[in-house]
Amino acid sequence: MRQEYHKPVTAYRKKDLHTHTCASGHGTKDRITDLAKEAAARQMEVLGISDHGPASPGSAGLSYFRSLFLCDRSRFGVKLLYGAEANILDTDGRLDIPDDILRTLDYCIVSMHRPVYTSGSAAENTKAYIRAMRHPNVRIIGHCDDSRFPVDYRLLAEAALSLGVTPELNNVSLLPDSYRQDCRANARCLLQACQTLSCPIVLSSDSHGRKHIGDMSAALELLSETEFPGNLIL
Repeated sequence: MRQEYHKPVTAYRKKDLHTHTCASGHGTKDRITDLAKEAAARQMEVLGISDHGPASPGSAGLSYFRSLFLCDRSRFGVKLLYGAEANILDTDGRLDIPDDILRTLDYCIVSMHRPVYTSGSAAENTKAYIRAMRHPNVRIIGHCDDSRFPVDYRLLAEAALSLGVTPELNNVSLLPDSYRQDCRANARCLLQACQTLSCPIVLSSDSHGRKHIGDMSAALELLSETEFPGNLIL
């Protein structure tokens, strides 16, 4: 029988922690204010700003992330959280944002991006993710669905569960024009591992700019197809 989610579909669109502004250096000219206005228009409750770490070409420097704790916590009636999508630099799990700055942020997403991270084997990439998850304030594993960075989903989900980190089901990855590779098949493997281990997941838009914030449509479609338990969706 098809899975019935424990809360209305619209509830999953009211909170979005993976979004980007112009500070990420690509994909948009929108600022935090622009995203907050759009979030208010879409009746969202929580908006998380998570710009790319400074190792990404064109991204803001460390001073930007160091200053985020000074920003308004609410705009246009929307609660704002300030985080970062830190780059994993190597198989040792080093990140491009130091721990003293991570501690001032509300959360941190860790991801692998070209050309910052040179992909290794599935074992090496999984080890890199697990080591990165041990950093203070890391809360989410970003788009671990790209075959250019193969991983062992069972080991990744086990580590996430033990370390209190949440794997992400990334909406952009599941779109037909996604530049990432084999994301739908890999996302199915991730969901299967998470369901087996009762490991929660989080839905994210990965919107660059205001246009797609809160859009979880592709992710929700896959969750329905796989009958993923609603009680494991944060």
